[in-house]
Amino acid sequence: MPSLASILALAAPLLAYGAPLRRQANSTDLLVLKFADVLENFENQFYQQALQKFQSSDFIAAGFVDADVPVQQFTAIQIDEASHATVLESTIVALGDSPIQGCSFDFGSALNDVPTMAATARVVENLGVAAYLGAAHLISDPVLLTAAGSILTIEARHQTILNVLNNGVSIPQAFDIALLPNEVLAVASSFISGCDVGVQANAPLTITNTGSVGPGTALTFSSPALNGSTDGLFCQMLVGGVPTSIPFSLSSCVVPEGIEGPVAIFITSDMQPLNNNVRDRANQAVVAGPTMAFIDTQKQLLSQLALAASGNSTDGSSSGNESTSTTTITPAQATSIISSASAASQTAASASATDSAASASVTDSAASASPTSSAVSVDAGNGQAAASGTDSAAGASATGAAAPPESDNTVVEAPGTRNIATGTTANGVITVNGWDDQQQSSSN
Repeated sequence: MPSLASILALAAPLLAYGAPLRRQANSTDLLVLKFADVLENFENQFYQQALQKFQSSDFIAAGFVDADVPVQQFTAIQIDEASHATVLESTIVALGDSPIQGCSFDFGSALNDVPTMAATARVVENLGVAAYLGAAHLISDPVLLTAAGSILTIEARHQTILNVLNNGVSIPQAFDIALLPNEVLAVASSFISGCDVGVQANAPLTITNTGSVGPGTALTFSSPALNGSTDGLFCQMLVGGVPTSIPFSLSSCVVPEGIEGPVAIFITSDMQPLNNNVRDRANQAVVAGPTMAFIDTQKQLLSQLALAASGNSTDGSSSGNESTSTTTITPAQATSIISSASAASQTAASASATDSAASASVTDSAASASPTSSAVSVDAGNGQAAASGTDSAAGASATGAAAPPESDNTVVEAPGTRNIATGTTANGVITVNGWDDQQQSSSN
């Protein structure tokens, strides 16, 4: 049976022609397609190498609840990237040109461990979205533009998955960042060698801070372009949806409040903000970059489904309070548990029965009872849970009329009614020894 990739390869010429009449693509359109193909192979190789290197135990050690969660997603993404490359290459050939050959991809320390790999994958997918978005205005053929757009939407889905797997907000911004090809290569070129992609890359830029980056973090950088005094240089932070970048002096490049998700950071020789519109962005003042950073100030429940520790404190501190576990059980299970507990304590309870009856009322007994360290929530079968804790459940008042004078010594008839106080009644006729699943009778 033919694979999806092979079927797409056969259909690829239709992306280029759109009709039986053959059309000649212009050189810029072809350059964009060939550049996109290199990036798709770059992404494909990244996931192939990662999936070959890491085992299930590596993903569990990295904090994932189940290794299948990230592995399934990385595998699906890798298949998508391979399909994209196949279609792009077939389209390039159908248009009378050849894909760029000879590229090698070395991911080095990016594959040191699963957390580093996942963080790099997040950069890769956000970079893919930025690349397609930033090249859209360069494509003149509407058929090719639509085809590229259909890839862009899939890259955006990948981006969301990688945000979640890195404990970030799934959709942090209402708008994405667009990057020009030379800006994309400032990030990707360090992994690519052996081929000429036809685009001159901006000088690469690296954030040298250790640990996470957030509001208030003073950023430091390294770059081959920063080989002397940095006086008169500026950092520019570009986020989706704003008209221009936010400029800062390089010596006081501090992440401001209000940023969530990806931010592209440039070093420039002046403080003129960079236009967020790639068509009108002036690059002559760019010294290095961009580099991609992620500002994660919010946590979402979606990430906690995948990451075991995402909702827990990471500083190892303890509040000093004893933890309580809560389990929902059925009424039948509750009856069995309470009966067993009462039988075990019957002897001790009988020894202090008289004092308990004399000194405690129903209200006082319920208020002074201490909950057990492992609380039990009784499911009454109607979707509602009774009070947690053996004593709390037993201490709940019975539904109905007011309690009789000896109510603190009444035998309990069902879970969730009277408490299990023991002792004799006020008139001395009835002695209560705790839980009994049968009605006690007495005669005066």
